[in-house]
Amino acid sequence: MAAERSVLVKRIVAGMVILAALVFAVQGGEFGTFDLMRQRRTKAKLDHSIDSLQRVVDSLKRYKDLVERDPATQERIAREVFGMVRGDKELLYRFADSTAFTAARRP
Repeated sequence: MAAERSVLVKRIVAGMVILAALVFAVQGGEFGTFDLMRQRRTKAKLDHSIDSLQRVVDSLKRYKDLVERDPATQERIAREVFGMVRGDKELLYRFADSTAFTAARRP
């Protein structure tokens, strides 16, 4: 009876060791199941960020090409940003705050 009991205990211990080794093989280490799932989530987030940034880069490239080659875009920028006008018939009026002007002139 004692011999049967020790054999049973040895089998249980061996089974637990094998089970622990299997769990560690699947879950443990650098390439465990949870780590692989986390890496997939991270990859999906990075792919999404790359796609978004690629769209921004493409948009900026198109805008750069328009600024370099499209006269209508160049004229719009000149008017909006630099306050330029075109032609002899247009007059440019600039309204400035007189207090800001006098305050800037005082020493």
